[in-house]
Amino acid sequence: MFGSGSSTGHDNSGVSPVRFVWPYGGGEVSIFGTFTRWTDLIPMSPMEGCPNVYQVVISLVPGLHQFKFYVDGQWRVDEQLSFVSGPYGPVNTVVLTKDPPQIIDSETPGRSNMELDDVSVCSEVIQGMSAADLEVSRHRISAFLSTHTAYELLPESGKVIALDVTLPVKRAFHILYEQGIPTAPLWDFCKGQFVGVLAALDFILILRELGTHGSNLTEEELETHTISAWKEGKMHLSRQIDGSGRAYSKHLIHAGPYDSLKDVASKILQNSISTVPILHSSAQDGSFPQLLHLASLSGILKCICRYFRHSAGSLPILQQPICSIPLGTWVPKIGEPNRRPFAMLKPNASLGAALSLLVQANVSSIPIVNDNDSLLDVYSRSDITALAKDKAYAQIHLDEISIHQALQLGQDANSSYGFFNGQRCQMCLRTDSLHKVMERLANPGVRRLLIVEAGSKRVEGVISLSDVFRFLLGVA
Repeated sequence: MFGSGSSTGHDNSGVSPVRFVWPYGGGEVSIFGTFTRWTDLIPMSPMEGCPNVYQVVISLVPGLHQFKFYVDGQWRVDEQLSFVSGPYGPVNTVVLTKDPPQIIDSETPGRSNMELDDVSVCSEVIQGMSAADLEVSRHRISAFLSTHTAYELLPESGKVIALDVTLPVKRAFHILYEQGIPTAPLWDFCKGQFVGVLAALDFILILRELGTHGSNLTEEELETHTISAWKEGKMHLSRQIDGSGRAYSKHLIHAGPYDSLKDVASKILQNSISTVPILHSSAQDGSFPQLLHLASLSGILKCICRYFRHSAGSLPILQQPICSIPLGTWVPKIGEPNRRPFAMLKPNASLGAALSLLVQANVSSIPIVNDNDSLLDVYSRSDITALAKDKAYAQIHLDEISIHQALQLGQDANSSYGFFNGQRCQMCLRTDSLHKVMERLANPGVRRLLIVEAGSKRVEGVISLSDVFRFLLGVA
């Protein structure tokens, strides 16, 4: 990867500064090429804040240049850039025009979640997307999803956890936390059926109910309050009342192993849910089914990426930068009409405010930003399960603990939590291609990407899995 940058002492008349980037890590990284006559190695330095990304700025004259990287004693090429066979084996190439600066951006699926390049893509790289390209791409993706089944989502090995409806709610959320899962199907032995799903949102609603003056649910009752009793109470809480004034129970949204991937994705989108249990029963009445898997849009997207990995050219829309297509939710520009506010909070905001926003705005996560709207962290629905450890939920007041303090509780409870750790803050740039965004969203545990400004990490928007699928399938 390379782009324009400030010179490092190689200036001459008619030359242009070019920033070369090696984004794949290493201990010692250098570069050499035709511009060093294939003799001298030019050392590369880690980027500030991105120790796995090495860079160097070299002044080059217009024309064709060939180069290779020298990483920890081995010659390497960046396979995401153009390369040819040269006098030193495979070598990368770059052609500089006489109208600097020229910026070329490579695909870098191996980058970590914090490795963002402080570059922008020139307008010549952003090509228009025709209606024909969009239609062809959507047709091919739809055809793939229609002819492949949920059976392909099943892993070779693994476990799927289900909870009995007679379990106390408190114990259920301890299990969710201990197993590191955000949701679990609910099993009713008396009915011999799976009857629903317990999710992090349930715990959020319970904590808000506990903190409400005049609540019918006390902390003592939570010790023995069963999942089935909570679900019945939740139906009244949500005013899910039929014409007779009685609470009704929603049917469990599920799929079979031989349902098409398109049907599974459609169920997730139409019902605004994160997972669909894949069930199979050998009984004619469907009783006592087997729970095979919890299907998600992430798993389906991984199938798409794997299938089209070596034929990405057949999907023209994949090369489009996300800023050029109607995808995701973006921070409204000043004076821009008819755009819903973009939910963000400061780290000193109360946990109660965050939970209320998650519920009222019907979002699954909230970016935590500083006074300049630069990304610090993310608070997601699933973060609430960390409060189950050591009954932390019984020792705090939602309006008296800040989001920052709540995240620290999670960090103490689980080492994968914390600022810019693990999968917490997955980001992308507005100039990243749809293909790059899809590859990153297909990683396990990643549900959304925060769109940030290069360098400042100012939040510009968010792209979720459901956003991508609605665009790919052409549904509202």
